[in-house]
Amino acid sequence: MLAEECRRRVFDFLDTRGIEYAWYEHPEAPTCEIALRYCSGDGARHCKNLFLRNHKGDRHYLVCFDAEQWLAIRDLEQRLRQGKLSFASEERMERWLGLRPGSVSPFGLINDPTHHVHVFFDARMRD
Repeated sequence: MLAEECRRRVFDFLDTRGIEYAWYEHPEAPTCEIALRYCSGDGARHCKNLFLRNHKGDRHYLVCFDAEQWLAIRDLEQRLRQGKLSFASEERMERWLGLRPGSVSPFGLINDPTHHVHVFFDARMRD
C-alpha cells in the first residue's frame, strides 16, 4: 500500500469519528530513538510499537508501550503462553497491518478487518 493511501485511510478514520488530531510527518524510523529526533518537544506522549509473532507463526501481536519504558518480552511470553515471541517479518507486517518496518503504528489495525492481530497497550499509555 502506498504511503499516501495509508495516510488517507488514517485521516478518513479519524475524520469520520470526529477525532481531532495534529499531523506531524517524519521519515520512517527503525527505532523510537531516531523518531524522537524529529518530534521531540511536541508535547505528545510517544510510544514504542512492536509487531511480534508466536513461535508457530499463527498469532501476531502489536504491543504499544511508553517510549521511555522497556518491554520484558519474556514476561509477555509467559503471560500469553504462546511460546517464544519474535519480531514478525516485513512480509507479515505488510500482510496484517499494511505497514513497513519503521512505520509501525496502532493505526495499522485499520488494515486488519478480520482482527487477526492481538493488541496490547501498556496501562501507563492510558494516563
